[in-house]
Parts: sequence; C-alpha cells; structure tokens
Amino acid sequence: MNDNLTSLAPSAIWRHFQTLCNIPRPSCHEAALRTHLIDWATELGLETYVDPVGNLLIRKAATKGMEDRETVVLQGHLDMVAQKNADSDHDFTKDPIVTQIIDGWVHATGTTLGADNGIGVAAALAVLESTDLAHGPIEALFTIEEETSLKGALQLEEDLLRGKILLNLDSEDRGDVYIGCAGGMDISVAKSYASVAPADDCIGLQICVSGLRGGHSGLDIQKGRASANVLIVRLLNVLKEEYDFGLSALSGGTLRNAISRDASVMINIKSVDYQGIVAFVEAFAKATQAEFATTEPHLNIQLSPTESDTQLAEQDAKALLSALFCAPHGVHRMSAELDGVTETSCNLGVINLSNTDEGGKLFDARLLVRSLVDSAVAYHSLMAKSAFSLIEAQVTLENGYPGWRPDPNAGLLKHFLAVHKDITGYAANVKVIHAGLECGIIGAKYPGMEMVSFGPNIRGAHSPAERMEIDSVGDFWNLLVALLASTPQR
Repeated sequence: MNDNLTSLAPSAIWRHFQTLCNIPRPSCHEAALRTHLIDWATELGLETYVDPVGNLLIRKAATKGMEDRETVVLQGHLDMVAQKNADSDHDFTKDPIVTQIIDGWVHATGTTLGADNGIGVAAALAVLESTDLAHGPIEALFTIEEETSLKGALQLEEDLLRGKILLNLDSEDRGDVYIGCAGGMDISVAKSYASVAPADDCIGLQICVSGLRGGHSGLDIQKGRASANVLIVRLLNVLKEEYDFGLSALSGGTLRNAISRDASVMINIKSVDYQGIVAFVEAFAKATQAEFATTEPHLNIQLSPTESDTQLAEQDAKALLSALFCAPHGVHRMSAELDGVTETSCNLGVINLSNTDEGGKLFDARLLVRSLVDSAVAYHSLMAKSAFSLIEAQVTLENGYPGWRPDPNAGLLKHFLAVHKDITGYAANVKVIHAGLECGIIGAKYPGMEMVSFGPNIRGAHSPAERMEIDSVGDFWNLLVALLASTPQR
C-alpha cells in the first residue's frame, strides 16, 4: 500500500511517512501506531518510554564527537484529523490512507492525508534510524490526541524531558519559522428535550448545505470561508420569520477545530407551505452563493421531501435556533501588534440534534475559542457559554491551554535563522500562528526551554483537500539535518 511514495526523496522520511499512512491513527486511536514504533525502536536498540497518558518518548544517544551538545527534543503528534468526502466509505480506524501524486504534491484519495503531523513524525523517525547524521542527544516526543483536545501535551508527565531545545515539526509553510501560537478553550454544549408529534397535515423536508471548502479553524478562519453550520442556522432563523415549521433534526460538522463543510436539517412543514418554502430556500441559496462567490464557488443548498418525524416543541425550537444564531463564530479581532495575524476567533465546529432511545431529543455542540491573549480566551468562552445558558443548556469549558508567547530575541531563533539562510539561500519569515501548537503547553511545563516550529508546505489541512508539496519535504529535511549538526554545546 502507498508504494507510490517509495520512489520519492529523501527516501528515509518518505518510507516512514508511508508507514504512517498504512497504520490507521485518527485521534484517540493511536495505540496501534505507538506499539509499532515501540517495537521498531527496540529493534534499533533505542530507549522507549510511554507516560501515563499515552505519549511516547524515544531517546537516542549522541553520535561520536557530539556528546557535549545540548539535547534536542524533536516533537510531533501521532494522531491525524479524520475527515472524508461525503461519498467516501473510508473507515479511519481500519483503512490505510490511500495516497496519490499529482503535479508534485502528495494527496490522499477522498480523505485527509495526515501530513499534519505525519511528516513531522516521519522526519523524527528518520533521524532516530540514521547511522550517518551528526547530532547530539535526541529525545523524540510523540504526543496523542493533539487534534481533538491536546490531551497528550496537557497531561504530559512532569520532569520527563531533559532537553533545553525543542524543535516542533508541526508547521505547514516552507520558509517560515513560528515562534508563538494561540491558546484556546474547548466548549461543549448539551441539552435534552422532550419531543412532540407533528400535526397531521405536515410533511417532512430536508435541507442540505454542502460543497464548502472547510479547513483548519485556526489557519483558515480569517480567509472568509463559509461555515455550513452558520449557514444552516442562518437559513433557519430567517425562515422562521416567514413560515412556521417544526425542528426535527440538525447535523453539521465533525470536529471542533475544523470549519464545517456540510450541514443538514430536517423540518416538518404544512403541506400548503411547500412551494413557498421551496422558493424561499432557492432565493436564500442564490443570495448566499453570490455572497460567497469568491471563497466558496461550489456552495450548494439542496431541498428534498422526506418523511416527517417527531419535533421540538415550538418554543424550544425557537429558543435553540436563537441561541445558535447568537453563538460566536469567526474572527473577532485581528492583532494590533502583529500585522495580518488573527488574534481571537471562535469556531462553531459541530452541531447536532438527534433522537434518543427514550423518545426525546438531544442537542449537542462543540466550539473552539482561540486567542493570542489568554484573557480573550476567557472572555469569548464566557460569551459562548452565555448564548447557550439562555436555553439552560449544560455548557462545559474544558481543555484550556496557554498560548506560546513569542520571544524574537531567543538564541535558538537566531541560530535557526542563520542555518536557514545558509541552507536555503534566503531568509526565513518569522511568524506567530493562530493555532494551538503544543509548544505553548510544553513551554509552560518546562520554563526556559527554547522552541521553534517549522515544516514543509502542507495545504488544506483538516480537510480532504489536504496535500503536501514533495520538493518542500526535501528542504525541510535538509534544514532539520543542518540544525542537528550545528546544535550548540552545553
């Protein structure tokens, strides 16, 4: 499987990436890959350790003559985002990722590729396996559940790492080096409802929003892309101003950190309103397609009859839709200090209203607040909580994590910039990212550790459009090798 990768160079990194594609590793299902890596490292005579939460640490001694160099931590995460096209039957817990090469880029086939962060893990494995690279002592730290909750970093065992330098291999732009990132907070919402039967003269109607680009809720939130969840909620709120309907089911998005690409709703309507609602939805679709013509050229809103089902009571439905309409989503503030950098945002990642076994309905939602400013994380988390508190939902704020405060004068950064210029011939761009790199969390546990994050070109992360540029992987590898060979003395 994925033999098309074996011809690519550098061969070591691509061989390990092929292994990662072949072993299923969605978030919360990293055990098989971890076991494989433990067996692999043991055969190489390397020291391995799994901390209580499930993070894997592999240590390698310095090469001859490099024993006096600082210990370097190579850090990445084992898990990948599990997103697929609507027509894909891929099972991320069982099936390998099927890769293809198109115009110099590696793609998956109808699913996420897992280059985020598979290529960083593959690079670290290539270093651990090498017999001809110069480096000081190496600690390769592979965390779990980065994409869902940052659990691995948040619960990383104390006093585990010896290194004073950390190279995070989880960035997605060749030529950029990241020295800061946003903190964040997960928001979970749940509320149980009684359900009622629709009137005898009602028919069921399904409305689907599809064809959106989606994307990473940190890296892409400022690009003006539409959220399917926001669009379906917007449609329902304007529709209820003109027509009465019963809310039966609602579904949109799969991850709190991915901009939703698809959403659907089932409503019960009066038979006499059918034609009017069809015209209303078609007009809404036309207007929103014009509104998002540049960023969402494939936006599609379809309507089709279906069987009616139980629904929420009228007042419950109106209150829920109003709360969703008030829930924060999108960019809330751009940084005043860092040009072009998003400071604070919120992603309405998942919404769901479905039947329960007891005959009622359960609503749940998942949101993710991000900010470079920790106080703004708290503020916007409370804003989201307040919106859903209006319907007396249970709202949980969890998995909060700190941002990574940039230090433009750090010695590691200066060293990185010098090595980058020497290897590539051009200056690296120093950046801060609006995403939750694990550096902020690890840095809070290890004060004084210097860190940078870098990687090859990856586009469309967290969506089936994810792809990785082949040439940039070679540049990434050459830079990593040069950094390790020039690690400063202790």
